[in-house]
Amino acid sequence: MTAAELFWATKQGIRFTGMPAWGPSRSDQELWDIVAFVMTLPKMNAADYDALRVRPEQRRLKMQIGMIGLGRMGSNMVRRLLRGGHECVVYNRSPEAVEALANEGAVGSVSLEDFVARMTPPRAVWLMVPATVVDEMLARLAPLLEAGDIVIDGGNSYYRDDIRRAAELQQNEVHYVDVGTSGGVAGLERGFCLMIGGEQDIVRHLDPVFATLAPGMGTAPRTPGRDKPGSTAEQGYLHCGPHGAGHFVKMVHNGIEYGLMAAYAEGLNILHNANAGKRAHDSDAETAPMPNPEYYQYELDLPEIAEVWRRGSVVASWLLDLTAAALVEDADLRGFSGRVSDSGEGRWTALAAIDEGVPAPVISAALFGRFGSRGDADYANRVLSAMRKQFGGHDEKKKEH
Repeated sequence: MTAAELFWATKQGIRFTGMPAWGPSRSDQELWDIVAFVMTLPKMNAADYDALRVRPEQRRLKMQIGMIGLGRMGSNMVRRLLRGGHECVVYNRSPEAVEALANEGAVGSVSLEDFVARMTPPRAVWLMVPATVVDEMLARLAPLLEAGDIVIDGGNSYYRDDIRRAAELQQNEVHYVDVGTSGGVAGLERGFCLMIGGEQDIVRHLDPVFATLAPGMGTAPRTPGRDKPGSTAEQGYLHCGPHGAGHFVKMVHNGIEYGLMAAYAEGLNILHNANAGKRAHDSDAETAPMPNPEYYQYELDLPEIAEVWRRGSVVASWLLDLTAAALVEDADLRGFSGRVSDSGEGRWTALAAIDEGVPAPVISAALFGRFGSRGDADYANRVLSAMRKQFGGHDEKKKEH
């Protein structure tokens, strides 16, 4: 049982050994303090654990949650919430996505007005839409909401926009929570890592939803020496701070992701070219010679190398797992052109580093590498070739295909 489950079950009147009876006069903070203490007690045996387990028929922890945006992540989040027993009201601009989830148990809606009408106040509305359309969606949604309703932005919004949106919605007493969501298309089974920003009491109110979406403790062993009773971080979700904090943490998470991905890509490229000594090389004034071709005669099996790295190596990770899967499908990755997009978080991370005055050369280089992959370095490279032609008469060599 998680701390969140124990908190909400006790608050709803379910009695457990070691926990006091709970009445409306007791504060949430007092209950959280007691839960935090109980969670530090020695592990129970199987019989004790089963006796304390909150069974489905006992649970009154379920919530109604509305989801707008039923793309790959939004749809899987709804499915995970449905599996957890929550009621999900869904809306999407394409009715096919709504119909698909309605067939799985969600409550479908045909318009924003219908969506809001199908929810019971105080509503909790989760937006899972691109960052560029959040303001447009809020402009349509906010007039339909009432005081006490909650808007949750689970996309990749800029944290500064969160601060502004929270202030705007607060004028009508509507609450705002920002949730950085990581997990991708595998989140349905693995769970979603959630980085949360907003008012503490509102975040606690939404705890049953976060606890259902999160992976839980089974996905990673406990960190040795860690002593943080009552924290939900081990469950895979965390209230990081006030408005914007969730997306700020997710922003940096994605910046780190850029750097990790670039390191894997560069390393595998070196391995891919470990046979460079076998190739014919030009020998002229425009080409630096390969000094020791005999040292680069390897024909390496990249799918097998990625596989062995997955098992006990220092660089093992979920990103490596995904890379290994792609290499098994096609070691030469012929289905990809090499054009790498960026959705904004790497840029925002680099800007934060500049504002804070802290170095972030790996993240910045990875971001600039993505720019270059899209042809945005081509003009600069032509300028370089032109300068070499002007000062040294160097003719540009044709690219090899």
